[in-house]
Amino acid sequence: MKTRVLVTGISGYIGQHVGAELLRQGYEVVGTVRSNAKATKAAEAIARVAPTKALSFAKAQLLSDSGWDEAMKGCKFVIHVASPFVLREPKDESDLIVPAVEGTKRVVSAAKRAGVKRLVLTSTTLAIAAGKETGRYGADSWSDTAAPIGAYAKSKTLAERAAWELVTDSSMELVAINPGVVFGPPLDDESDGQTVTMIANMIGGKMPMIPNVAMGMVDVRDVARLHVKAMTAKRAAGQRFIAATAKPIEMAHIAEVLRSAGYSKVPSIKAPDFAIRLMSLFDREAKGMLPNLGRRAEFQNRATFDILDWEPTPMEESFREMAATIAG
Repeated sequence: MKTRVLVTGISGYIGQHVGAELLRQGYEVVGTVRSNAKATKAAEAIARVAPTKALSFAKAQLLSDSGWDEAMKGCKFVIHVASPFVLREPKDESDLIVPAVEGTKRVVSAAKRAGVKRLVLTSTTLAIAAGKETGRYGADSWSDTAAPIGAYAKSKTLAERAAWELVTDSSMELVAINPGVVFGPPLDDESDGQTVTMIANMIGGKMPMIPNVAMGMVDVRDVARLHVKAMTAKRAAGQRFIAATAKPIEMAHIAEVLRSAGYSKVPSIKAPDFAIRLMSLFDREAKGMLPNLGRRAEFQNRATFDILDWEPTPMEESFREMAATIAG
């Protein structure tokens, strides 16, 4: 009998890679989707890189109780990836915060009822360093939700805090994986990953200038491997793991790597900070960049290497492979 794992949000950019990694390692995978169309799309994408005989789907949504108990049946582990993610700042922050927080509470509660041994939560470094000044941060740091950090960072911080609160005095173990900005080749031709859109815009000549933004980064395949490792690593229970480069990588470096790989439409001019601030008055994507403009957060990621045996993919490789996949 194969060990059964539930993956929420399996039709997304990260979710597809997590599902594929589990299947390659011999697990039985149940993926939650919102529709049959999403299931078909995910199955086709995952089949490109992994066997799908042990893959099945269950309908469940973050804002509904329906389907979760049924989806959890027989699952020893849960990997909770699903969460709304957009770079552009929404008109109403609750559009992101409510599904992220309520959805996480719903998934964690259902996992506890089902007797799941361990739940691995996809969080983000934005739950660690958002709203903080330039400096070095470890897994004991939490973002400042009272600061103007943007709806996405706030939603992920509040969702992760809610998960930790719900497992207090519970027999179910919790592990959080906190990735930086995720790059790497998508499995799906129509991936919903925000960095997929960003790279597509860069190589397609739709980004006129490079913003003064630098963040910790990680390859999507590393993120998937770390989630799977975190399910069973003995010393991982009850911990947060930073999955990001220790030093932030500037967007200008991404542009430089892509230009050297032959993508001539990638911009070389840096956008002045005042230009991004001006654009933010009428452009929600520019507004979403404001919390990170000019800030440089470094990360203490040693535990990820020591406990989860992380062997990072070079980010330059991630950028090039991602661009090649998008360009077709």
